[in-house]
Amino acid sequence: METLLTDASTMLDKKGFLDIEIPEGTDLIAEINRMRKEKNAIILAHYYQIPEIQDISDFLGDSLQLARAAAETDADMIVFCGVHFMAEAAKILNPTKKVVLPDLKAGCSLADSCSGEGLRAMRAEHPNAIVISYINCDAGVKAESDIIVTSSNAKTILDSLPQEQEIIFAPDKNLGKYLNKVTGRNMILWDGACIVHEAFSLERIARQLAEHPNAKLIAHPESEEPVLNASDFVGSTSRLLNFVQTDDAQEFIVATEAGIIHEMQKMAPGKTLIPAMTSDENNCNCSECFFMKRNTMEKVYLCMKYELPEILIEEELRQRAEKSITKMLDLSVKVK
Repeated sequence: METLLTDASTMLDKKGFLDIEIPEGTDLIAEINRMRKEKNAIILAHYYQIPEIQDISDFLGDSLQLARAAAETDADMIVFCGVHFMAEAAKILNPTKKVVLPDLKAGCSLADSCSGEGLRAMRAEHPNAIVISYINCDAGVKAESDIIVTSSNAKTILDSLPQEQEIIFAPDKNLGKYLNKVTGRNMILWDGACIVHEAFSLERIARQLAEHPNAKLIAHPESEEPVLNASDFVGSTSRLLNFVQTDDAQEFIVATEAGIIHEMQKMAPGKTLIPAMTSDENNCNCSECFFMKRNTMEKVYLCMKYELPEILIEEELRQRAEKSITKMLDLSVKVK
């Protein structure tokens, strides 16, 4: 992955964000709104961002929704409040637009678990297979993939392909196992996982269910198989949000990154939403993505002001990666 390196990059500190003092008393929301208008910028935010960033975003969504919003925007600058691979995907789809990320170190454990070189070697071992990769991967992996999928559209896209087609699925083994189960396939799985979703403790969740006998357990398919097997509903971030709004239950234990609770509570204000517990009894009881939480309102303000850190991708790599994302977007429309 390539990131802007110019004289202005000296303004970035070693932690990947602009280390500049903001004048005391600055109204961050007012300034962000002013710059958004002056620079024709759009703020895209994932559901796992801190509540303040969710609330000031122009578009809030999951990976598929954000990919579509990035592809369709007419803004000159995309401020991507998420993690690096998401901002990178926005740049892949918008080569002429400026894409900035509030904190360059907002990475992803799952994306880091897979490389384009490794995936290329895996494909060489299975020459008849096509490569389908979860969107949580970097540009190098996307460039080696035939189709990108999200947790929202993966099953639908897989169901549109011949059952006999050999498939390599990367990088999330938990999502891959779940998809094998619900599609009847036997995909070859890359051995990667999200540390956030693997942190859930079935033992502690069982205690939560005993304390809340009327609650339904809902989980993201990146979670481990025992948690998924115990769940009343398994779905992508957006589907979990929709389920909470439409289901008759009044209590839910939510096994995904805890940031989604903010939007869930807004959409279903009368319902009780309980973050599923993790195995770490000595620290946070709910599962939060350290990388997602690196972005702050101060960093959003600074990245809009200085238009840094900027995401840039070498053009040949960008074009190769774009094909797999475009294939996903096309198939998502065709097989709806």
